[in-house]
Parts: sequence; structure tokens; C-alpha cells
Amino acid sequence: MKKLLVCTGGGDCPGLNAVIRGIFKAAKKTKEWEVYGSIEAFNGVMAEPPFLIKLKKSNVGGIHVKGGTILKTTNKGNPLQFPVQDENGDIVFEDRTEALAEKIKSLGFDAVINIGGDGSQKISNALFKLGVPIIGVPKTIDNDLSATDTTFGFQTAVQIATDSFDKLVTTAESHHRVMIMEVMGRDAGWIALHTAIAGGAEVCLIPEIPYDINKVKAKIDSRYEKGRGFVNIVIAEGAKSRGGEVVGSVRETVSEHLRLGGVAFQLSHELKAAGCKPEIRETVLGHIQRGGTPMAYDRVLATMFGVKAFELVQEQRFGQMVSFKNNDYTAVSLEEAVKDYNFVDPNGFLVKAAKAMGMSFGD
Repeated sequence: MKKLLVCTGGGDCPGLNAVIRGIFKAAKKTKEWEVYGSIEAFNGVMAEPPFLIKLKKSNVGGIHVKGGTILKTTNKGNPLQFPVQDENGDIVFEDRTEALAEKIKSLGFDAVINIGGDGSQKISNALFKLGVPIIGVPKTIDNDLSATDTTFGFQTAVQIATDSFDKLVTTAESHHRVMIMEVMGRDAGWIALHTAIAGGAEVCLIPEIPYDINKVKAKIDSRYEKGRGFVNIVIAEGAKSRGGEVVGSVRETVSEHLRLGGVAFQLSHELKAAGCKPEIRETVLGHIQRGGTPMAYDRVLATMFGVKAFELVQEQRFGQMVSFKNNDYTAVSLEEAVKDYNFVDPNGFLVKAAKAMGMSFGD
């Protein structure tokens, strides 16, 4: 029997379990492969002894409806920038991909499928260059991988955000308030933009379009007459004002990433300082967007990604990432997959359509 290793890395995401199930079922049907999962991305491989589980019907059956991942995940311990303490006690980052590649080979795996976003696929590409037979599967609620039209988990995150936004609209209207809802997305505004259009927001602030606080206030003022009116704002966690910086904090644990969050409160403070009169309330959705049952669209997309990934393994088309392009399941090279970040185009049709409906981006 040939041995296949499956990893889930980065943030958790609705649909991860559906990918795992798709891979397992497609592999099981061949009667030629055993499938193993590495616990917490590649940390399970590097652990001593290795922390791996064999996938079988008893632990995979029915998992496609469950959120999270049965293999657990982590966004810490990136082998490309692994934190270690030097002789002076300072934390430095070193590349441990060669050691990881050797460990995978020593464990006798004939192929690896790595499910993850931009950071995870950069690891996949580095391992492939070291001779590891690896396939990538794109995963992120942020929809920030440019080599695929969409990533699983994104639609579920948008639906969760839209459901929350709909509830805020009613309380904003009842109290004549300005409601600010902060959503995830890191450096891309896809979740915010889709939620704002679906929910009918008056203002949408995204990283790709730095906002002028006076223009945001002007839009709010235009909605109020004799003290009556209401405004709903969607803001992406990575949004910033013109000349400003993103809002975040250094992680409690060692990481190369800034922990984003809190921009809703900064926007509220900026509006009050600019003379905004209506009451303002802030809501930060946070990890609610990552959890729970994936919607049907993401279950289908994730399952197809899993089956397609195993098909690429069977065809020995390593160094590829599964992609959904022009309504077809295909593949692109890992090199291409991580080359460009998928930003919202400020001049694209989605933004133009939102503006045509009267939405302000503060520009």
C-alpha cells in the first residue's frame, strides 16, 4: 500500500473536513493507498514521536457537515520562519524546510496533500523544490489566493457576516444609530465587500481603498434629517484611513504576523472626533466567521477540491495546487499559486456596482 499524508494548516475554515473526506473516499476506492493525517499541520510530522493518525471510515464518516478540522490546525511554527532562541536569548527565525522534507521522506510517504492558504502553499512550494511529492489545496475565508476564482470557506464566512449584519440593521433603525460591524479578511476586502452588498450597507471600508473620515461623516450626515435616520457600516479588519496604519497588536505567542482587530473602535473614535452627532455602536464578529457548519456551496467546492487533489496525486502531477477557474476544477503550479495576492480591484465591477447603488467607500 502506498502512503498519503494530509495536512491542514493556517486558520480554521468551514469545509476543511469535507476536503479530508473527499481525499479519503477517493483514495479508498483505489484500494492502493493508506491515508494519514498530520496533527496541527506539519507539527505532527516534526514531533517526536510523530503525531499522525490513520484515516479510516470510523473517523472520517460524516465529517463534511462539521466545522473546523479533525486534524487540528495551527498558524504557528511555520517551517519557513521557525522561531528559535539564539545564544543571547533572543528569538530569531530560521528555515527548517529541509529537515521537514527529510522527515516526510523518512516516514515513507509517497505523496502529501497540504490544505491551506497563501502561507501554507508557500510551504508547499518550498517542500516541492526539495523533492517532496506534494499537492496544494487552497483554503481561506479571506478569498485572497489569485490563482483560483474562489476558495472554500469564503461563502460561509460571508453568509455568517450577512446574517449578523441583517440583525444590526434592525437595531440601527430602531435607535437611529450608526452601527459599525468589523469583519475578517486581513489585507483583502472580499468578505466586507460581499457582506456590504448583500446587506445593503451605506458605507463599506476595505484595505484596498484608504478612507477619508470626513467623507465617511458626510455620508452619515446625508442619512439623517432632524435627528432621524440610521447608518450601517461594514469595515474590514485591515482597513485604514488615508495616511494611517492598520489596527492590530503583537501576538502573545511568537509569530511573523500582526494580530489584526479593533479598527471598528478606531473608526468610531475618528467619527466622534470629526463631529459625528448620532450614537455609534461597534460589533466585532471575529472568529464567529470561521466556525460552524459549512454551507452547501462550500461543502461541494471543498469535496471537489479533495477529489481533484487525489486525482493529481494519482497522475503524479506534483507541485500543483487545485484551482476552480471558469466553473471548472483544474490545477495551477504552486509557483503561480503564491505569486500574486488577490486584492479587491478598486476599479472593478463589484466596487463600481456598489457605488452605483449609493454605497460610500470613503474615497
